[in-house]
Amino acid sequence: MSAVDALLERARSELVRVAPREAAAIQEAGGLLVDIRYAELRERDGTIPGALIVERNELEWRLDPTSEHRAPEATHHALPVVVICNEGYASSLAAVSLRQLGLPHATDLAGGFQAWRAAGLEVVRSGGVTETG
Repeated sequence: MSAVDALLERARSELVRVAPREAAAIQEAGGLLVDIRYAELRERDGTIPGALIVERNELEWRLDPTSEHRAPEATHHALPVVVICNEGYASSLAAVSLRQLGLPHATDLAGGFQAWRAAGLEVVRSGGVTETG
């Protein structure tokens, strides 16, 4: 096993990862979906309606409720947060980082944005066109 595979395995052992419909339910209940994909992927594949866009290199500063650079949506440490990357790898590492910042309900979307889309959930394409699956 490579070092990065071991790191990912350790990270995932700390998380209760969620499926696409579970992530949608968390968002519906007031939780925050955070899309950390880079712009090219968002432009190519679209975005999840209502998801906060925060590229990975800014994530900790934007989600820490005590940071002067926090996003307005980062209201408190108990906020349920689901981190979303393209396929569900980088998001696992990012979610653990948020947990280390004191966000105990941070997790990630298993399979990432591609799983969301494959589940037939709503996606906003460039130009504001909404589609499912």
